[in-house]
Amino acid sequence: MPRTFSPNERLADVRYDIRGPLHARALEFEEQGRPIIRLNIGNPGRFGFEAPAHIREAIARHLPDSEAYCHQQGLTHARESIAKVMRARGLPEVDTTHVFVGNGVSELIDLALRGLLNPGDEVLVPAPDYPLWTAAVILNDGQPVHYPCPPERQGLPDPEEIERMIGPRTRAIVVINPNNPNGAVYPEELLAAIGRIAERHRLVVFSDEIYEGLLYEGAVFHPMARFARETLTVSMNGLSKMHRACGYRVGWMALSGQLEAAREYLKSLDLLAALRLCSNVQGQWAIPAALEGPDTHTALCQPGGRLFETRAALLRAVGRSRHLHVVAPRGAMYGFVGVRTEAWADFDDQAFAFDLLDQRQILIVPGSSFNVPYRDHFRITLLPEAAVMERVIDSIDDFVEERLRAARRPRMAQVA
Repeated sequence: MPRTFSPNERLADVRYDIRGPLHARALEFEEQGRPIIRLNIGNPGRFGFEAPAHIREAIARHLPDSEAYCHQQGLTHARESIAKVMRARGLPEVDTTHVFVGNGVSELIDLALRGLLNPGDEVLVPAPDYPLWTAAVILNDGQPVHYPCPPERQGLPDPEEIERMIGPRTRAIVVINPNNPNGAVYPEELLAAIGRIAERHRLVVFSDEIYEGLLYEGAVFHPMARFARETLTVSMNGLSKMHRACGYRVGWMALSGQLEAAREYLKSLDLLAALRLCSNVQGQWAIPAALEGPDTHTALCQPGGRLFETRAALLRAVGRSRHLHVVAPRGAMYGFVGVRTEAWADFDDQAFAFDLLDQRQILIVPGSSFNVPYRDHFRITLLPEAAVMERVIDSIDDFVEERLRAARRPRMAQVA
């Protein structure tokens, strides 16, 4: 009998539907020559966005300097630029020894959790979350505990609810601000309340701030680290979104707060960083250029800007739809759209997404992929042109109407 090779059992609890079975189906269709409207992933380069010229030039200028490994935590010049930003935010304790550069924030999420968690430790994660957070907790022997950020609260959590979920094994809390997928931007008083909870319970705060500069209609970003001074905060950011450079795979994390108490944790991070030698050197040269160069992202989120206008198109189209609703995203580059299911009792977001792809060639991500208990939402990216967004939302609304009419026909025939 041939031997079977079984995967890690923990993978049974891991999902990443952004590039999961729906994505695979879409690839099959494209191979058959069927064009797909891809709204599943925030990948600016696939929608005509380009990385800023000064970032490209910085990489090109330093290519000859990129052929050897660098320090495991990253290029000193790059880390100093990151530390300078943190100090300007009122965190004077941060220097280059507290900064780690990685192959995107994704790698650093895994590294940061691996350095902290023991089997059975719990991490508070928002629901909805970017699903890598839940997956990385599970794969590093931890237990995710999801705190609700429901549409009824504009996608924001309740601090009292968070505190009731803390148990003896809780080690950390994840804050995603601005949030992916729901676009919530956390007000200052909410961040302060979460910070006080983390300080009281000595929790590490992981603050995912990759969308910090993508803000709409007066929304203001506040760095989490300012509100958790009496514990440890790990702030994460990178080039992928604001600087439209996903393929460069450049992210960073900066530790602040009670650094002396985190000395052994810092050593563990340094060891893990050394085990992978270093992150790609070429992309790191873009960090000082991005952080010290001109602002190329704010205009995208203001009237006339590409993201602003597509967001406005989403809100217009949903506003006139018969079957859809959405909380207006205040940040990031997504809409977390709900389907009115009062007349569709057995609605399931996964089945809906497959049917929509099969029949309308529109690729979305089911809302339950983001670790929420309800199954009546889906996520779409705001990266297409505004006209495309309006057509897509109209098409999705028509698709729901068609399905409801089809469901009503058998009952009407029975009555007749």
